[in-house]
Amino acid sequence: MAPRDYEAEKEKAKRFLQDFYREGDGGKEFPYREQLATLAQRQQRVLRVALDEVAEEEPALAEAACDNAVRYRRLFADAVHELLPLYRHGQVPPKDALDVYIEHRLLLEQRGREGGGARSPHNSYPPELLRRFELYFTAPSAAKARVIRDVRADCIGKLVTVRGIVTRVTEVKPMMVVATYSCDQCGAETYQPVQAPTFTPLLLCPSNECHTNRAGGRLCLQSRGSKFLKFQEMKLQEHTDQVPVGHLPRSISVAVQGENTRLAQPGDHVAVTGVFLPLLRTGFRQLTQGLLSETYLEAHHIVKMTKSEEDASGADELTEEELRQITEEDFYDKLAASIAPEIYGHEDVKKALLLQLVGGVERSPHGMRIRGNINICLMGDPGVAKSQLLSYIDRLAPRSQYTTGRGSSGAGLTAAVLRDPVTGELALEGGALVLADQGICCIDEFDKMSEADRTAIHEVLEQQSVSIAKAGVLATLNARCAVLAAANPAYGRYDARRSLEHNLRLPAALLSRFDLLWLLPDRPDRDHDLRLAQHITYVHQHSRQPPCSFQQLDMKLMRRYIATCKRKQPVVPEALADYITAAYVEMRKEAWASKDSTYTSARTLLGILRLATALARLRLVDVVEKEDINEAMRLMEMSKDSLQGDKGQQDRPPRPSDAIFAALRELAGPGGRSLRLAEALPRCLAKGFTPGQVQEALDEYEELNVLQVNAARTRITFV
Repeated sequence: MAPRDYEAEKEKAKRFLQDFYREGDGGKEFPYREQLATLAQRQQRVLRVALDEVAEEEPALAEAACDNAVRYRRLFADAVHELLPLYRHGQVPPKDALDVYIEHRLLLEQRGREGGGARSPHNSYPPELLRRFELYFTAPSAAKARVIRDVRADCIGKLVTVRGIVTRVTEVKPMMVVATYSCDQCGAETYQPVQAPTFTPLLLCPSNECHTNRAGGRLCLQSRGSKFLKFQEMKLQEHTDQVPVGHLPRSISVAVQGENTRLAQPGDHVAVTGVFLPLLRTGFRQLTQGLLSETYLEAHHIVKMTKSEEDASGADELTEEELRQITEEDFYDKLAASIAPEIYGHEDVKKALLLQLVGGVERSPHGMRIRGNINICLMGDPGVAKSQLLSYIDRLAPRSQYTTGRGSSGAGLTAAVLRDPVTGELALEGGALVLADQGICCIDEFDKMSEADRTAIHEVLEQQSVSIAKAGVLATLNARCAVLAAANPAYGRYDARRSLEHNLRLPAALLSRFDLLWLLPDRPDRDHDLRLAQHITYVHQHSRQPPCSFQQLDMKLMRRYIATCKRKQPVVPEALADYITAAYVEMRKEAWASKDSTYTSARTLLGILRLATALARLRLVDVVEKEDINEAMRLMEMSKDSLQGDKGQQDRPPRPSDAIFAALRELAGPGGRSLRLAEALPRCLAKGFTPGQVQEALDEYEELNVLQVNAARTRITFV
């Protein structure tokens, strides 16, 4: 392959910038000429060169720019720098510190030339010092985005696009681009362009005067004459669905400069176009590093996106036919049935999950913030597809995080304080709740979480934020996410005779923050069991749900419709205010009269309003109607009825074994782990139980592995 003539390539770049045009309504439009004019007047700082447009004029130039992006970025920047004087008209806006500095130096040089001195080539101004613009490439549309683990050694130096989730973003700091030195002997100035993340400062003056006189002048760094650029480091991690089974998720460091900084926050799903480069070490570090090299991505273009590629490509606008297909008769039931269609039943639960995906409207009256996200807790016996529902919602939601109770620590849920390897400072790295900002966080095995870790969720559920005070770092992070939790009863199966707190072993303060608490029981019923078995068998045979009366909506169309619904901001009209307040007062009166297991408070009223606005959003209207309020209250009542369990069982007196176990727990105290049988037996006999009933209760609960009795039958230990 013949070597390239880079001067000829620069001339091609000049021709492209001046001659490229688009056909518009008023004739030819020259977009790059207009941008060059605004760059010359310093009204614009960034010039983005679209390689798709370069390929229209010069296909070979665009291909070469993709393969050797660093060199061709420099060539295009040189071309712009040479063209700018042609587009500079009139007075340039106010001068900055570098302008004043260069003017002073030019005045001193002019006086020196009048005195017979000549400017040394060592202290000529580098082009990086004189430029007031940044140039970046945007990747061709034909180039496919890569998974982070597919960016390998063959991509070094090339322009690549990767997709992932931002896990950490450092503070924006100034990075030196040109270092300016002055000599302490002759006063001459020397400029050193910095090309790598690290550099070795110059020590000895290279000017002719010091060289001739052998003065050995020392160079001092002048920060005012140096040029700095904004710099930020970003950590990009691949999506969970891109990680092979048994592998850890890969991540890549992204170096962000100039106007590309502050475009992404932790938790954002982004597509980053940049140059894949090795991290050049110097001196002893390179010696210890050996043949291997760390790599990073030098960012050119950052685009926020949702999890699905369809939404990222901008194809989220629904056509009229698609809208008509979705909003036909019984569309509410059809949308709910399209959620996890392989799972049989749970119609009302699926409706609640649909409303959680859409979300209510957030209000901020006079600085106070009322959340719009709907929190749901699913509880129930093992084997009722709670985890399947959670994993389906995780795949369906445009932005979500999935975690389990035992697999999450408090810092993993909220935020961890880590030391930044680049700057050495402490930095925050967002956890699952922060990364799920503006989305849904699915927490499975909610009851298995330790109490210390669970307290981190209280603030997120209601205040939608995470407050951190660790190692001197005081910060508040946004966690505006809906929480979908799944929990199992404390003793394996839900016991309707016990209260909700006893069944779940979750504090009432935490349960009241959930808008809907659903109990999914597994009760034997011949007809229901027959339909369930037929459904499961059909799914197992054909790998799809059984045929139904209407066509199921696929996940892509559902995701796009939910995105359309979220743009609506429905309001509650004045006419419905009295109806809502009267309904709430009646609901609270009934709850106190029936000694309801769930506490009815103002949070219940806010939950009804959230569900009603979500229903109005689902219908793509701007005003909440009475039917929305009725459906929201129906869902609230259905969720409460599910917690009541079997009424007949609830009215029966408790079994002796349960009463004896409750007495033993009361005798042991809140934190007690064991007690002596000699103390427990008199207490149980005083309550009217026989020694035989006490022994049966101990045997029953020992078989359930809830308590243990030692071999000598003298001490009871609670597991």
